[in-house]
Amino acid sequence: MTSAERLRKTLQQRDLIIAPGAFDCLSAKAVEIAGFPALYMTGMGTSASRLGLPDYGLATMTEMVANAHAISAAVQVPVIADADTGYGNELNMTRTIHEYERSGAAGVHIEDQVFPKKCGHLGGKQVIPRQEYISKISAAVAARSNPDFVIIARTDANAVLGFDEAIARANAALDVGADLALVEAPESLHQLVAVPQRVHGPCVLNVLIGGKSPLATLSEVEEMGYRMTLLSDAMLGAAVHAYDAMMDTVKRTTETLRFERRFTPRELFERLGSERWDALRPEAQTVETVSQ
Repeated sequence: MTSAERLRKTLQQRDLIIAPGAFDCLSAKAVEIAGFPALYMTGMGTSASRLGLPDYGLATMTEMVANAHAISAAVQVPVIADADTGYGNELNMTRTIHEYERSGAAGVHIEDQVFPKKCGHLGGKQVIPRQEYISKISAAVAARSNPDFVIIARTDANAVLGFDEAIARANAALDVGADLALVEAPESLHQLVAVPQRVHGPCVLNVLIGGKSPLATLSEVEEMGYRMTLLSDAMLGAAVHAYDAMMDTVKRTTETLRFERRFTPRELFERLGSERWDALRPEAQTVETVSQ
């Protein structure tokens, strides 16, 4: 069963699909070990971790696909990747879908911002005309070689053209073959509840801690009728906080060899599958713990 087939099968179940955001192979492993049914390759996290740049549409399609390929190769859990705007018109969208399919990703989401885009929870966004967006979604649907590859149609129109237009775009995208709809950044509890009521197909909620949308519990999100939720920045924010905390500790103490840590090198390697690699050369010694 391919990754796309596994994701498609999961979508047929009734429970809310929680897809934590991963930005590299190590964070993807954490999602897999925790047992989540899918993970989300966040564009914000990809731009931050691979390029050291904000989510302003600065990552190219090649860079995004490369991260999707690395993550998909590192885990068995289906990967849903951020494909931004498709990186151009219908021709570019076609190639984008082909490249993401080859990467091993199980699906993508595609948005209607102008390119270069911005993080969906920032101000000052612009969107393309509705018909242009729907034409690009149609191209994405037609381009996939595996019918199980999941297309999520995301619209950022709420902040630009209003909630009614965002709903109309979500429904139009579903009408041309998108599998799920993502209305980005609902700005109130009323909008949050209304999305799955007014969209005539399965809906995705993108959750950013500190973003424009009110935060709800996952059980409340499920009760509202959402089919999937992406926890885009939860691990990224936690990781940056942990980096800063460790560097602050280094600056404040001279006891550098007595830091409390969760994983030894051996434990980290085991988390990453060292036993499987050791088995390929049984005559070799098990990897020794690094002393420094």
